[in-house]
Amino acid sequence: MNYASSANLLRKEEIIIAPYGTHSKDTRGRLYPEEDHSYRGCYQRDKDRILHTTTFRRLEYKTQVFVNDEGDYYRTRLTHTLEVATIGRTLARALGGNEDLAEAICLAHDMGHPPFGHSGEAVLAKKMVNHGGFNHNRQTLRIVTELERRYNGFKGLNLCYETLEGIAKHESEYDTMGDLTFNPDLRGSLEAQIANMADETAYSAHDLDDGLRSGLLTLDMVQSLGIWRIISDEIHFAETKLSDLDRHRFITALTSMEVNDIIEHSEQMIQKNRIESVSDLVHMPYNIVSNSDMMVGLNRELKDFLYNNMYRHYRVMRMSAKADMILSRLFDTFLGNPKLLPTHIQEMIPEKGLEVAICDYIAGMTDRYAVEQYQKLFDPEILP
Repeated sequence: MNYASSANLLRKEEIIIAPYGTHSKDTRGRLYPEEDHSYRGCYQRDKDRILHTTTFRRLEYKTQVFVNDEGDYYRTRLTHTLEVATIGRTLARALGGNEDLAEAICLAHDMGHPPFGHSGEAVLAKKMVNHGGFNHNRQTLRIVTELERRYNGFKGLNLCYETLEGIAKHESEYDTMGDLTFNPDLRGSLEAQIANMADETAYSAHDLDDGLRSGLLTLDMVQSLGIWRIISDEIHFAETKLSDLDRHRFITALTSMEVNDIIEHSEQMIQKNRIESVSDLVHMPYNIVSNSDMMVGLNRELKDFLYNNMYRHYRVMRMSAKADMILSRLFDTFLGNPKLLPTHIQEMIPEKGLEVAICDYIAGMTDRYAVEQYQKLFDPEILP
């Protein structure tokens, strides 16, 4: 028997994916029809297509909180994305979701981020306010449907409808839905909701980890947090200093606590609301995949703490100011003199318009490439 055949994969899905999860057999397909693969499901192919893009590889050198040259042990957009995907698969497996679809959405969710994190996004949003605006979720959709050119016959990656919808409906405290063409009156699929929670779980835990490692946060500061006190009791921590091993224990326990809470609470919500189909789930007025009220409160305290003590720390704010200066000056200079743009970007101006061409160019830059371009343009000692 060929255990990897597409027919066997579909039969396995009937066993392991819940009725309210997304089954490959029910896909609405691709914009440009393609033959099914003999041993890979449609969402596995989507995941692989995302993984092999130039845009995905560039995430290695894009800021999460700390810029890349501050140390190679801090999270980048790439390591964040991989952590999100890992959590997403765990949640999907536990809740009866389609693991491949959940992972594909997780892997793609930050591809549209420009250099320097949310600071870079704020700059481009300001520059593009009269030219369609800028939103990294919407930019991710543009990347996978238009900007990546890897196949004959169509632009983009030709992903399945469900993957595109999951990307479009990605939302968290810092992210909003980027597109209104994918059933905007309906909630996201189970897998899209899983990606949302995986993202929030990952960035809260790893930002706390990086804040402690960097020294921006100290043991005295975090001991006031309710979630820190709970975990201290759980792992029997009573030291006056926090070693690297202790920090790892805390972050591991925090991630486990968050994931377990999401699974347990989401299962309760599924039973309470008698969710028995995809239609039941997406017609709910709120997301089913979610934290308990207790964990929401603990997370609210943690997020506020990180905002006030880490994201607003002078070191991070200085980098934000530098990012604003670098990207604003690059944008304005290219706008005033398009001939300074690389030839392949100039060739896109008639199709896209000058502002959109510049925006796409800058949004695709890594942190270090943006700095290099700034130096080549404005440092007389650096050759262009």
